[in-house]
Amino acid sequence: MTAKPSFGPLLTKRGVTFRLWAPAASRVSLMLDAPHDMPKNGDWFELHVPKAKAGTRYRFKIDDDIEIADPASHFQPDDVQGSSEVIDHHYDWQAPDWKGLPWEQAIFLEAHAGTFTREGTFRAMIERLDHLVATGITALELMPVADFPGRWNWGYDGVLLYAPDSTYGRPEDLKALIDAAHSRGLMVFLDVVYNHFGPDGNYLGRIAPSFFSDAQTPWGAAINYEVDEVRAFAIENAVHWLRDYRFDGLRLDAVHAIATPGEVHMLTDLSMAVGELATKTDRYIHLVLENDDNLAAVLAPEEDPPAGRYRAQWNDDYHHAWHVFLTGETAGYYSDYADAQKHITRTLAEGFAFQGEASPHRGGALRGEPSGSLPRTAFVNFLQNHDQIGNRPLGERLAMLAKPEAVEAALAVLLLQPSPPMLFMGEEWSATEPFPFFCDFRGDLAQAVRDGRKREFAEAYAQRGDAIPDPIAQETRDAAVLDWDARSHPVHAQRLAFTRSLLAARKKWIVPLLAGIKGKGEVAFSSNPLTARWQAGDKTLLLLANLSDNRHERPNDLQWGQPVWGGSPPRDLPPWSVYAAIGG
Repeated sequence: MTAKPSFGPLLTKRGVTFRLWAPAASRVSLMLDAPHDMPKNGDWFELHVPKAKAGTRYRFKIDDDIEIADPASHFQPDDVQGSSEVIDHHYDWQAPDWKGLPWEQAIFLEAHAGTFTREGTFRAMIERLDHLVATGITALELMPVADFPGRWNWGYDGVLLYAPDSTYGRPEDLKALIDAAHSRGLMVFLDVVYNHFGPDGNYLGRIAPSFFSDAQTPWGAAINYEVDEVRAFAIENAVHWLRDYRFDGLRLDAVHAIATPGEVHMLTDLSMAVGELATKTDRYIHLVLENDDNLAAVLAPEEDPPAGRYRAQWNDDYHHAWHVFLTGETAGYYSDYADAQKHITRTLAEGFAFQGEASPHRGGALRGEPSGSLPRTAFVNFLQNHDQIGNRPLGERLAMLAKPEAVEAALAVLLLQPSPPMLFMGEEWSATEPFPFFCDFRGDLAQAVRDGRKREFAEAYAQRGDAIPDPIAQETRDAAVLDWDARSHPVHAQRLAFTRSLLAARKKWIVPLLAGIKGKGEVAFSSNPLTARWQAGDKTLLLLANLSDNRHERPNDLQWGQPVWGGSPPRDLPPWSVYAAIGG
């Protein structure tokens, strides 16, 4: 799978071979300066053009009817409806010997390329990498960059999955960002979407109806991975980002929505192909899932290279329990976490909160598998991410919903507990910019998005009306742009210093223990304070937190060790105080 790709243009010293899988097409013309008929071989059309080279623009004309971009285009200078461009992926890497970092060292910051800086480009992000390093971040995770229609988008409406969106820059600009990160010791991850395509600019249903099944996802027709070519399209795409751009890992979006996975699950095949690449290139490559089904069996953080399974899963259970605890909100899916302290206890001890129990929010359906035997590194924990901020009517961050001292204590617990932590861009200094949902659709599609949001948040619209941002408006996107100057404000400067101190403690004391923490921890939080112990060989990671407005007495039976955060806990614990230690 990692040798010769099947999709997209094949660039050689003797020209370019253009390929298109189009079983529903009778005739395909390659549109260059003039049309060139492409010979058909089975369901494939292929033509070698000796004079074509890097930079050549092209399109495909289908049955003398419509012209389309290459579904496996590597770049679209003029958006999804424009011509595709042949890309030479040779790049003069400044950090050619970079092999990545072991998984235990992962400390994530999730970012949206278009709002991370005012310029909204890959190149502009380079200027902020030193900030990430100084903060203690080890992994920059980009929300999807695959080509989407319009000028701005969260990225989950991508339609040309091999092409970085031109809004952010050219392929070499993305490589420059990744290279600059590697030069600073930073990993870079990419969010990829293999459960659906966006609604505008995807013509696969026209040229290959079997690309989709009769099943439906929340976003449209399900991709049919029972078809060999469809499976190869996704797997080659994953390898493309990891090989040609040298991303250190991928986060696969909402894999529970892959409705037709195939007899051997495509996730297994994808992991195997990535494992081959990791072995061939002698690199650390990490694969992470978002999976609402909480399937523990597919997770294996110590499996190196990937061989059919995945390092970790984004742990929504951790987020939801803490969100309810900090805000008191229990609407929608938060209703499953009304007993927040019970769920916080279980996520810290065992990973998932739901391990086969009924989910009332899902109509009583059983959800999840037992996860206590997995290493703590199998769960990426967080207090905020793009979904949980943006899937609110106003897109408010946690800083706008809970009191600062409570958020700060929760942040301390997040960064001191064993699982890989993740921050959302700006969270390290308690940024207050919202991150509302935004896209740049036109016409009927734009109105359909507006109407859909109004149905989803009908109660909020009834109460707040015009105060809710228009998802299509530029000012909605602009409101999400980070204000980097805010870091100089005393409140934000204090939070940034706090975050950096926590991450310094994590790197020095906690990261070295992580490989030794094999199973569940001992956590108690039925009443304050929270106490937790995770065994790592002959050492123990200890955590104590008073998560309340009142002072609480330290447990009498608490055996403390070498303080690594907060010092030795006093007999009378102050409100919202957190302590960590290493015991022998």
